[in-house]
Amino acid sequence: MNTEKIILCGFADEADPSIDGQIAALKENSISLLEIRGVDGKNISEVTPDEAKTLKARFDENGISVWSLGSPIGKININDDFDKEIEKLRTLLEVGKILGAKCIRLFSFYGTEGKAEHLPVICERLKEYVEVCAEYGIIPCHENEKGVYGENAARCLEIHKAVPGLKAVFDPANFVQADQDVLEAWDMLEEYVYYGHIKDANEEKNIVPPGQGCGKIAEYLPKFVEKGCRVLTLEPHLMEFVGLAGLEEEGAKSDVGSVLSFENGRDAFMCAANALKEIIATI
Repeated sequence: MNTEKIILCGFADEADPSIDGQIAALKENSISLLEIRGVDGKNISEVTPDEAKTLKARFDENGISVWSLGSPIGKININDDFDKEIEKLRTLLEVGKILGAKCIRLFSFYGTEGKAEHLPVICERLKEYVEVCAEYGIIPCHENEKGVYGENAARCLEIHKAVPGLKAVFDPANFVQADQDVLEAWDMLEEYVYYGHIKDANEEKNIVPPGQGCGKIAEYLPKFVEKGCRVLTLEPHLMEFVGLAGLEEEGAKSDVGSVLSFENGRDAFMCAANALKEIIATI
């Protein structure tokens, strides 16, 4: 694997809910970057600044750096209390500064059914996210996600054109699950992409190891590298993990762990890591 082309990161909470277990999983897969989401069984949005200082020391001791905050910001209904969400964002960003996070992923709201009538409010709120993130020096990255307004490339493009300063985190499996061709999405959104998430999905929209689905990962990654992007966060979703239910829209359920069987999260994480490394080796 040419590490000059790609730097691997991981949602290590999928390997283990505990921080000690996450550090061990990253090390055994030769990954030194973490997209922090679950912390000892709770979401990063629940971590206090004092707790973040302890985490930072632990990561430093083990040569682990926090790349991004895997936040739930924007995974609320468009009609929910937005002031409360801004308060949550500020606390997250304070924690992010302590941890040394470069960026934060966020979303474009549930409850819109993709209707353009919601776009002005969505963009107004995303602009506020961008402004608040700028105060903390952390880069906001919108993730395409099934069920939010920006679930397909066309709607993501609307958002990025209307919200200067908002970058994109590109997730191929989420596009597959939203019936969006991945290469078409890349061509439309390339100029906005800051980093990537890696998981894959098959025609039945079940999550599978990278390269075994319809996410065209081996085809788009050379374009990713050519653009100058380097960081890929491994997000296996190959089995249930602590905190998964809290990441979904109310009433929704991901097709996680429905194709392959693993004894534990560490094994699932390593399977995905090895599959991705095989793809990267061909770039």
